[in-house]
Amino acid sequence: MSIGAEDYIDRMLVQKYQEEKVDNHDATESMVDPEKMMEAMDDYAATMRNMVNLRQRLNIACYAINARTARYQRSLGQS
Repeated sequence: MSIGAEDYIDRMLVQKYQEEKVDNHDATESMVDPEKMMEAMDDYAATMRNMVNLRQRLNIACYAINARTARYQRSLGQS
């Protein structure tokens, strides 16, 4: 997979738009405070980490309980 214009139309579009100016995002003020957004993302990530940790601990506990209470029976073919 290559990067860049592959045919005549793509090359013409690249030439047409290579000098175009786009919105300068540094000059516009964001409606969302980036610090608050990062804090919210960090809180969400911490919550997800805790949920994964709790799920793993619960799986271990359930496995241990099931292993202790399991009753094994011999099959008819084995002695």
